[in-house]
Amino acid sequence: MRTCHVVALSMLAGIVLGAVAIQGLHAQTKPPAYVVIAIRNVTDPDGLKAVMEKTAPGALAAAGGRYVIRTSDITSLNGTPPKRFVVIAFDSVEKAQAWHDSATQKEIDALRVKSTDSLSFMVEGMAN
Repeated sequence: MRTCHVVALSMLAGIVLGAVAIQGLHAQTKPPAYVVIAIRNVTDPDGLKAVMEKTAPGALAAAGGRYVIRTSDITSLNGTPPKRFVVIAFDSVEKAQAWHDSATQKEIDALRVKSTDSLSFMVEGMAN
C-alpha cells in the first residue's frame, strides 16, 4: 500500500511541476504587434505605384513581418472607408519597430506620405 502512495504522490508532484512550467512559458510569451496602414485618398497615383513596387513581401518577411490584410476591397459598415487598407503582423513590438526604423521602410513611408492622405500606426495584440 505504501508503494501506491509514493507513486501517486510522485505523479501528483510531476503534474504540478508541469503545470507550473507551462504557466511560466505562457507568461514569457510576448504579445504580437500589428502595423495598420489606412490610405484614405490617393493624391499621386504614380507615387502610390512606386510605393507598391518598392513594398516587397520578401523584404517584409526578412524583417519578421507578414501581411494579414492588404486590400482595396473594403465594405463600409459605418462612415467612409479608406481606399486601401493594410495590416502587417509581427511577433513583437520590437520587431515591428525595427522594421519601421529601417532605411528601406523610411523611404517607402516618405513616398506613401507624399502620394496619399493616409495614416499608419502600431498596436499590440493579445498574447495567446
